[in-house]
Amino acid sequence: MDTLLILTILIVFFALAFDFINGFHDTANAIATAVSTKAMKPRHAIIMAAIMNFVGAMTFTGVAKTITKDIVDPFTLPNGSYVILAALLAAIIWNLLTWYYGIPSSSSHALIGSIAGAAIAAAGFSGIKWEGFLKILQALIFSPLIAFAIGFIVYSIFKVVFKNNNLTKTNQKFRTIQIATAALQSYTHGTNDAQKAMGIITMALIANGYASSTDIPFWVQFSCALAMGLGTSVGGWKIIKTVGGKIMKIRPVNGVAADLTGAFIIFGATVIHMPVSTTHVISSSILGVGSAHRVKGVKWGTARRMIVTWFITIPISATLAGLIYYLINFLF
Repeated sequence: MDTLLILTILIVFFALAFDFINGFHDTANAIATAVSTKAMKPRHAIIMAAIMNFVGAMTFTGVAKTITKDIVDPFTLPNGSYVILAALLAAIIWNLLTWYYGIPSSSSHALIGSIAGAAIAAAGFSGIKWEGFLKILQALIFSPLIAFAIGFIVYSIFKVVFKNNNLTKTNQKFRTIQIATAALQSYTHGTNDAQKAMGIITMALIANGYASSTDIPFWVQFSCALAMGLGTSVGGWKIIKTVGGKIMKIRPVNGVAADLTGAFIIFGATVIHMPVSTTHVISSSILGVGSAHRVKGVKWGTARRMIVTWFITIPISATLAGLIYYLINFLF
């Protein structure tokens, strides 16, 4: 078995591992509000999220194509296998570290930062397709800000519409609605996040001569969707606690407003083929809703810790990927 084939198999394996880890790392984002308000039992919420993640991942491929072709050129990237393998390993390491400490960091930031860092190590700054890379960065930066603003607006509207309703009865109705909004958010999560590993595998197939176009093979789409679904079924309880309770005390009406906001932003990004951080979008939606509900009710210490993690993820993962690239290049 030649070295190129071995590297391709390793990349496929680690890409699926990344999707699996992404599944349990980001499960919390989609279902944390529904679990924290007791709209769903944790086990039922996770099963539902796993199914909807799989369905979402099987629906679209536009984001995968963006990952494949807009950060680096897979047809000309020197040592493409080493770059992609280093990027995956760096992103996985960062995901596991942040999962272990219960920090809702971004798998998307980690992966995109890692690809950039490994590509720069291999080809210098000219190895990056800056127009595409900066467009992706803009989507990653602005989507949480938009989510915060829309979350604030949606909950402000809810407050006006339901101000004269009986609180107990309203919460009971919104608990039922939360089941649907959590399912919707899980679906949109699958439409965006699972595609990132699809793009990585396709990039490797092109770089190693096993594919000649950026079209996503069906087996790649199916295997990534399955890995994401299985990872989701494992669950990420530490992050569920952070997203579901340490940002603010969530009531059913808050949860519905946040879920609808997050699903709207994520699905909108999927439609225009832009990868976004589902973690950032959903957490920012909750922050926006919390600010509209009662600014003092938001636990801004947790929010600050999350924001710091958001900012450091790309440079840390890029540096880590660069170091891993040099190590792989030395070993092979």
